[in-house]
Amino acid sequence: MPSYEFRCRSCGNTFEVNRPMSQASDPARCPGGHDDTVKLLTTFATTGRAAAPAVSAPAPTGGGGCCGGGCCA
Repeated sequence: MPSYEFRCRSCGNTFEVNRPMSQASDPARCPGGHDDTVKLLTTFATTGRAAAPAVSAPAPTGGGGCCGGGCCA
């Protein structure tokens, strides 16, 4: 279940609420009992590691031009 971060405008407390995505926009009550809260924009980052190092392709050789040395007819 997704976690949404809110901030209370009354006391400045920042807190998280776990709820279904269908309720993402519903208001949340501050743990201090205040109703004046705003949903914060949160970021999500993933980390991982590559299975193999990236290998760059060799640079093309030859003429140039728009086709990398080929005949453009």
